[in-house]
Amino acid sequence: MNPVIGVVSLVVVSVATAVIGFYGLRVSRTTGDFYVASRTVRPWWNASAIGGEYLSAASFLGVAGLILLSGTDALWFPVGYTAGYLMLLLFVAAPLRRSGAYTIPDFTEARLDSRAVRRVTSLVVVVVGWLYIVPQLHGAALTIRITTGLPPWVGSAAVVIVVCLTVVAGGMRSITFVQAFQYWLKLTALAVPVLFMVFTLAGNGTDAVASADMNPTAMAPAGAYQNVSLLVALLFGTLGLPHVLVRFYTNPDGSSARRTTLIVLGLLSVFYLFPTAYGLAGRMFAPELARSGRADAVVLLLPGQLIGGTAGDLLSALVVAGAFAAFLSTTSGLVVSLAGVISQDVLGGGVRGFRLAAVVSAIVPLGFAVTTDSLALAGSVGLVFAFTASTVCPVLLLGIWWRGLTDTGAIAGMVTGAVLCGGAMVCGAVLGAGTPFWLAQPAAWTVPAAFAVMVFVSRGTKDRVPKTMTRVMTRLHTPERPLATER
Repeated sequence: MNPVIGVVSLVVVSVATAVIGFYGLRVSRTTGDFYVASRTVRPWWNASAIGGEYLSAASFLGVAGLILLSGTDALWFPVGYTAGYLMLLLFVAAPLRRSGAYTIPDFTEARLDSRAVRRVTSLVVVVVGWLYIVPQLHGAALTIRITTGLPPWVGSAAVVIVVCLTVVAGGMRSITFVQAFQYWLKLTALAVPVLFMVFTLAGNGTDAVASADMNPTAMAPAGAYQNVSLLVALLFGTLGLPHVLVRFYTNPDGSSARRTTLIVLGLLSVFYLFPTAYGLAGRMFAPELARSGRADAVVLLLPGQLIGGTAGDLLSALVVAGAFAAFLSTTSGLVVSLAGVISQDVLGGGVRGFRLAAVVSAIVPLGFAVTTDSLALAGSVGLVFAFTASTVCPVLLLGIWWRGLTDTGAIAGMVTGAVLCGGAMVCGAVLGAGTPFWLAQPAAWTVPAAFAVMVFVSRGTKDRVPKTMTRVMTRLHTPERPLATER
C-alpha cells in the first residue's frame, strides 16, 4: 500500500471528526449537554452513536484476525459482543435511564446511599476505561506502522489529540454527532471492499478458490471451558462498560432506551458480517499473515492483496479510514465517560472540570500504550470485558433487581472481582504463552465469585440496607413521564 494513501486517510478522518465535533460546540452550553447531551438523544441517532463507540479496534481488526488464526472458534466473539446487548435490553437499559444519574458512580451512590460505594465504583470505572483505551491506541499504532511506515507512537498520539479536541469542544452532545458518523463510516469501510473482493474473485473463476490454503494455521481448537468463559466475559462484560452505559442516560426516557437497544442489536448484527468475511477470506487467500504474526492486519492488507492496482489502493485507503474511525469513536466514548466520573469525584464537576478530566483521561493510557507491546486486539479487549463482568456488572444487576444489596456487600464483591480477575490478567502478562487456560480466560470463575461475595456479604449485613431503597427501586422500575413533562 502506498504510504501516502495511509497518511491521507488518517488526515481526512481526523479533520472530519474535528469538524463534526466543533459543530457540537455550537449546541453544547450546559453541564447537562457535556455529560448526557441534556437527555434528548433519540433512538436511531443514539443507536448509531452506540454502534460507533462499541465497535472498537477489537471489532474492526481483531475479530477478523482471530478468525484468520482459529477459524470458527473465534465466532464466539461477534456472537458474544452482539448478545451482550440483548442482556442490556432485558436487564439494564430502561431502569438505568430512569435512575436519573449522570455516571455509574452516581447510580451506585443513589441506590446504596453510600459515598464509600461511589468512591470504589469510580476507581473501578476509571481502571476499566483505561484498560479499554490502551488496545484502541495499540490498534492505531499497528495501523500507522503497517500502512505508512511511520513510528507506531504517531498513530496513538494522533488518536489522543483528535479525541481531546472533540471531547473538550462539546462533551457528550458533540461526541454523539461524531460517533454516529463514525459508525456508518466503519460499516462502509468494511462493506465496500468486501463487495469488490467478491466481484473480483467471481471474475477470476474457481481457480483462485481452488488454490487457496484452507488450513493456514495449526492452532488447536479452544476447549469447552475457554468458550464458556469467553461468553461469560462478553455477555456480562457488556453490562458494565462505562462508555456504553452512559449512553442510556442520554435517552429521553426508558422506552426510548429500550428502542435504542433493539436498533443497536440490528446494527451490530449487520456490522459483524463483514469482519467475519475478512477473516474467512484471509484463511483462504492470505494465510501467510497468520504465519508471520500479522493476523490483526488482515482487514488492512487484504483488499490491496486481492484487488491490487489503483482500485486496491483506494479500497485500502477506505479501510484505513474506517479503522481510525473505530479507534477514535471508542476512545472518545471512553474519555467522555471517564471525564464525567473524574470531574465529579475529583474536580468538583462543571464544564471546566469536565474538560480538564477529559485531557487526563486520554493522556494516562497514552503513556501505557507507547511503552507496551500490542497483544491480539480481540483477546486483550476480551480480558477487559472479563474484568468489567467481575466488577461493575454485579453491582449494576444486583442494584437494579435485588432489594437486599448493601453498600458493604457491593464493595466486597467489586474488590473480590477486581483482585481475582486483575490477578489473573497480571499472571497472564507475566507467563505469556505458558499461562494456564483457567487464568487466560478467568471470567468463568471470577464473575460467579464476585456475585457470590456480593450476595453473601449483603445477607450478613442486612441492617445496612439503605432506608431509601424502596423509593429508589420504585423509580427504577416505574415507567416515567415523557421528557417534556420532566423537571
